[in-house]
Amino acid sequence: GYKAILKDGTIARSAYGTKEVIERHRHRYEVNPMYIKELEAKGLIFSGRSPDGQLMEIAELPKNVHPFFLGTQYHPEFLAHPLNPHPLFTAFIKACIQNKK
Repeated sequence: GYKAILKDGTIARSAYGTKEVIERHRHRYEVNPMYIKELEAKGLIFSGRSPDGQLMEIAELPKNVHPFFLGTQYHPEFLAHPLNPHPLFTAFIKACIQNKK
């Protein structure tokens, strides 16, 4: 497992209800550090970062842009069980219900 620090006011922080999480993954692909500032300037939020701030673990769009647009570097399905879903899956289902048309 790898630790991620979650940014206040984000979908990820709200879903987990905590500032730090530990998730299982492998870093085969990463966000190129050269583009982080440019991506953030265009509205992407890196809501989860490694403790040293070098690896982007979670990316999302603000809720005012999209009700639930979130991607992770890790595998939340590894910790999901039928009677104990992963917090991100629960948050996704809640967003679907709230935005049902």
